[in-house]
Amino acid sequence: MKQNTLRYRGYTTAIEFSAEDRLLYGKIEDICDLVNFSGENAAEIEQAFHEAVDDYLDFCKEVGKEPEKPYKGSFNVRISPELHRTAVVRARESGLTLNRFVETALREKVERVSPHN
Repeated sequence: MKQNTLRYRGYTTAIEFSAEDRLLYGKIEDICDLVNFSGENAAEIEQAFHEAVDDYLDFCKEVGKEPEKPYKGSFNVRISPELHRTAVVRARESGLTLNRFVETALREKVERVSPHN
């Protein structure tokens, strides 16, 4: 994890610095809603991030909206019909569902690739 990354209640932010404003700032990452915050030092920015997440969750509850989760564990992937067919066959041959087969392949690739590649 980058040194300027904070996590709280399943949400993440990357802290930036504005030389012009002489402030640290960030936004909740990986959601469509725009939730930003700022602070003058490390303690303030961390507190502001926590408050921003808490405020976002409270607001969603007040208006009856389901809060966005950064990663829900599912996503769509577009591939060729030929690759799709081959993956289904290989999954079946391995005694796996297509989801489990793809998850295993993705996990193997992610664990093999260095973050510096």
